[in-house]
Amino acid sequence: MGQAQLQSIHVHPVKAFRGTTPRTAVVEPWGLAGDRRWALIDAGGKVVTQRQQPRLALAAAELLPGGGVRLSAPGTDPLTVPVPRASGTVPMEIFRDKVEAAPADDEAAHDWCSTYLGIEVRLVHMADPGTCRPVDPEYALPGETVSFADGYPLLVTTTASLDALNSLLARGDHPAEGPLPMNRFRPNVVVSGTAAWAEDDWSSVAIGEVTFRVAKKCGRCVVTTTDQATADRGREPLHTLGRHRRLGGKLVFGQNLVPLSRGTIRAGDPVTVLD
Repeated sequence: MGQAQLQSIHVHPVKAFRGTTPRTAVVEPWGLAGDRRWALIDAGGKVVTQRQQPRLALAAAELLPGGGVRLSAPGTDPLTVPVPRASGTVPMEIFRDKVEAAPADDEAAHDWCSTYLGIEVRLVHMADPGTCRPVDPEYALPGETVSFADGYPLLVTTTASLDALNSLLARGDHPAEGPLPMNRFRPNVVVSGTAAWAEDDWSSVAIGEVTFRVAKKCGRCVVTTTDQATADRGREPLHTLGRHRRLGGKLVFGQNLVPLSRGTIRAGDPVTVLD
């Protein structure tokens, strides 16, 4: 097999929204620059994702210079939201973590998101991911932090593993639901040129000039059953993962990465397994 390479890069400026696919991205200690620095919270301060609101799959966010975002969704007018200027923060809960986040300055941003979802939500921004939210200490090294991603700075998947999963799905109980596209798994980096499931054995990897620690396999949730083009839900891939990819009590696909260096990655970069 030839040299593995970085096939694509995916940045999601607002957690749970549709992202973008740039050709290059800056790698910061807490993830790709601009990735998941914004999120929605409900009236109680809890993060809102596609787990509760699958319609977020149809909302898109484009990262703007300076860190602002341009929001768009079916049936709405696009809205530009700058990074908050005010210094005030609100408490929020993202899974087991309690952090502080800055609400968007303009009420129009909160109204836009609330109207689209039909529930009261607020759009918030993480100003300082370097100190705000530590990575799960069970799998982290001292000082490692993360943005509003589920738990780790980056997620890597491979095209070979998706092909293998789709082959299993085609022979399973719900073949009409396949083949599934990679966007079901909402990765940051997609690697081609590996063997199927090769990433299971990675401990550290270099993508171009940047090195990463492989923290843990990614346990998958109901979001993977959400069609990112329609927001409809099915049973796959969780049904097939449950039969073939149940490891350590989790249904796994992909690996969570933590950067060990800064730099820029580019589509087409060589991917080298270091350990």
